[in-house]
Amino acid sequence: MAPKLGMLLVLAVVMVTVLAQRRPEKVNMRGVANLTQILDNWRFDILSQMRGLLQNDHQSLLPDYSRVQPLSEALDDLYKEFNALKAHLGDLTEKFTAIETFIDEVKAGRASGGNTGHAGGPAPAPAPATPRRRLVNRKANAN
Repeated sequence: MAPKLGMLLVLAVVMVTVLAQRRPEKVNMRGVANLTQILDNWRFDILSQMRGLLQNDHQSLLPDYSRVQPLSEALDDLYKEFNALKAHLGDLTEKFTAIETFIDEVKAGRASGGNTGHAGGPAPAPAPATPRRRLVNRKANAN
């Protein structure tokens, strides 16, 4: 009901404005005073109804705040899971760095001919290699 009264209030103000612009030399001051009184009465009625609703039936006007806490807890749990996954991904990255280094050493050994002709003793230990990072090229978006 309050939105209808608000629309009537706006309509009345627009109507007075249009009428005043059409005939600025012939403004009936008694009519303007009466309209002002009507608008003041409507404002008082609207505010009284809103105050009554807020005091007596606030659930019809305000959102349901009982849902905010469970949503907040769910978001907190999601944030914790995300951070745990990020930490686990960091651990896996460290493990795969060692595996990538080993694979690169094996590939380098095969490329150089392997261990041929070393019959006299144990094979010499390879020099520690620095881990290599592979670059991943991303396709540019054609926007």
